Amino acid sequence: MVESTWARAAHRFHTWYGRTPEDEFWYPPRLRNREWMFIGWGPKPPDRHRGFDKRAELMAHIRRAAPHSCFYSTAYYDEPSARKMVDKGWNGADLIFDLDGDHLSEGDPFDFPSMLDTIQVQAHKLWHDFLHPEFGFEEQYLQLTFSGHRGFHLHYREPTFWQLDSSARRELVSHIRGLGADVSVLRNGPDCGWKRRIENGIGVMLEQLDVAAQDDTDGRRMIKHLVSIVNERGSASSGRQRKVGPQKMLSLATKVQHPERRERIVAGNTKGLKNHETLFLDLVKGDNSIILSASGETDEAVTLDIKRVIRWPTGLHGKSGLQVTEFPLSRLDPNEEGRFDALSEAVPRFDDRRGTLEVTVERAVARVGDEELELELGDHVEVGANMETFLTLKGWARPIRVQQS
Repeated sequence: MVESTWARAAHRFHTWYGRTPEDEFWYPPRLRNREWMFIGWGPKPPDRHRGFDKRAELMAHIRRAAPHSCFYSTAYYDEPSARKMVDKGWNGADLIFDLDGDHLSEGDPFDFPSMLDTIQVQAHKLWHDFLHPEFGFEEQYLQLTFSGHRGFHLHYREPTFWQLDSSARRELVSHIRGLGADVSVLRNGPDCGWKRRIENGIGVMLEQLDVAAQDDTDGRRMIKHLVSIVNERGSASSGRQRKVGPQKMLSLATKVQHPERRERIVAGNTKGLKNHETLFLDLVKGDNSIILSASGETDEAVTLDIKRVIRWPTGLHGKSGLQVTEFPLSRLDPNEEGRFDALSEAVPRFDDRRGTLEVTVERAVARVGDEELELELGDHVEVGANMETFLTLKGWARPIRVQQS
């Protein structure tokens, strides 16, 4: 990003940090044991291995630097400012689940409101279908935040989880993703979350394969969707599934059209699929509309990494100009009245200046505060400060001129 596109955003960040009272920011528990990292504007390397004993020291640094993005460690250290990790003295780490629109196999990244809605649904189901009922996570230890850009973070700080190593954390993620789940054992075993998901998922998957069997645009689109489910699942760090292509998927879609074979599948007997059985079961476990949207497609690296840094709640996000915002679990459900609306509530107050931008992407849908736009390449739009900051930091538009209101 050239300086002309971010210079005004950097100035707005500096002004906002400078005038926002210290007590309006959130500070992590055990502040003096956290490492901090700051990303500056332009091609500067990250400034990390920072430690602060007091809130005032932290805020003095942030107000002076007005960084592009601020991060703090999920881990607790004896010496967070030590340059070498071995010298920091690791004493445990929070458990973090990161749900990001960048990991969706389907969806339009240029329709920002719809993408966030999809991720919010996944975050809600991750907690209500997995973390709370199946792992016994308690709300009192949960901090829920909008990431400031494309997703949501679930911070879990129950002390008994602090010492979990990466291997133990991987088991949590593997369960959420259904990796290693034996469908035949689950279907014949006692009632549990995964048994119910698979029983519901078989019927839904058969319906999707019916669409895939059609020789038309909808059929080809569904084939592409199903192929992406299996291949993305296979690329997961714990996944062992092989890559598949459209022809293999079409062959499976054709097989399940046989009435007797289909009846046996619905009854739980998938052996008649023969060399397509594994593919079908992988689809049932990996289908976003059944499994991952029932669990949330977590960014595994964030959950497994016990020395990770995560975005600072209440800080500004340098790829959007939005604020990393905490909100209560009661407002996570996207279908409830009073749901959290990131694009209205995570909007910092900048200034009243308006600017004219030229759209530089083929198309995009954006909403920030009271402004909502459908954009096409070459459009000239006059927008307020927050929308201007959002579109330029996203790289969707470039400034032409600014007018004083």
